[in-house]
Amino acid sequence: MSEMLLEIRNATKTYKQRGTKGDQDVIALQNFNLSIPKSPASIITIAGESGSGKTTLAQLVLGFTHLTSGQIIFDGQDISSADAAQMKDYRRQVQAVFQDPFGVYNPFYRVEHVFSSIINNFKLATSKDAKRALIEQALNIVGLRGEDVLRKYPHQLSGGQRQRIMMARAYMINPKLIVADEPVSMVDASLRASILDVMIRLKEEIGISFLYITHDLSTAYQIGDQIYILYQGTIAEKGNTIHVIDEPKHPYVQLLVDSVPVPDPNIKWEGEIVLPPEEEMRTSVHAGCRFYPRCPKRMDRCLVSQPPLYKIDEIDHQASCFLYDQNEVATTAQKV
Repeated sequence: MSEMLLEIRNATKTYKQRGTKGDQDVIALQNFNLSIPKSPASIITIAGESGSGKTTLAQLVLGFTHLTSGQIIFDGQDISSADAAQMKDYRRQVQAVFQDPFGVYNPFYRVEHVFSSIINNFKLATSKDAKRALIEQALNIVGLRGEDVLRKYPHQLSGGQRQRIMMARAYMINPKLIVADEPVSMVDASLRASILDVMIRLKEEIGISFLYITHDLSTAYQIGDQIYILYQGTIAEKGNTIHVIDEPKHPYVQLLVDSVPVPDPNIKWEGEIVLPPEEEMRTSVHAGCRFYPRCPKRMDRCLVSQPPLYKIDEIDHQASCFLYDQNEVATTAQKV
C-alpha cells in the first residue's frame, strides 16, 4: 500500500478562452506537484489571490473537472482510471466543505435531511436510534447539539452554524481528506476561530487531513502545517507555513505578505499594494515567469523560461525564482 494519502503529479489544467484574436489556451494550473502522507494527519494550505488556480485545484481533487495532463493518485489509485465502485469509495474518503455555507443547502429541507440523506446513501446506519446517535456524535464534534439545529431550516441558522454542520456532515462519513475551499471567508471574524478550531480538532483527534484553500494568510499561519502559494497557476513558493510567511523569498510572496496589515496601532498601514496588470503572461508567454510584468527584481532571463523550484533550506522551503539559481533545484514528481 502507498505511504502517501494523496499525490498530485505534474497536474496541468487548461481552458479555451474566446477572444477577438481567436481561441486561446488559458492555463489554470501548470505542472503542480503535491504529496500528503497518510500519517500524521496534516493541514496543507493552498494560498494565493483570486485567479491563482486554488479553486481549480480543489475541483480537480474532488473530481468535478478533469486534468488536461498529469495524475491525481489517492491511496495508490489513479482516480482517472478508477471504476464506478472505486469512485464512490473515493468520494466517501474525500469530502468537501465549500465557501458558501448557505448555497449548499436545499432551503426546502430541514437540517436533519442533510445528515439523513448521507446516512442512507452510504448505508452508515440501519436503525433509527443508530442514525440519531451517529448524527449527535458528528454534531458534538463541532460543538453543536441535535435538539438545537436538526429541526430548523437553513435560513434559521447563523453562517457559523451552517459551516460547522458541513464539517459535521463531512466528519460523519469518516473521510481521510477534507477539501475546505475558503470555509471561513463568508463568516464574521468572531466565528472564524471556532471553525478553524474544528479543523484542528479533526486533524489532531480524528486523524483527518485537510487541503485548505484560502486567500487569507493569517488563517493559514494559524492552522497550516505546509503552504503552497500559487501565482497564475504555478507554485511561487512552498514549505513550512511559518517559515514561508515569516521569511518569504519569492518577490510575489514578499509583496503578498507585506500587504497584510501589522496588528500594531503604532505602525501605519499604507493600504493595499497597487500592482500593474498581470493577466498577459498567462496566455502570451507560457515559457516565462508569470510574475515578470509585476516583479520589482525581474531579469531578462525571466522571459526565457519558467524558473524551477529552488531549495531555500534543507527542510522543505522552496521558491520558484532565478534569484536563487545558485541553490539546488528541488526534486519534483516524475512523469509517468
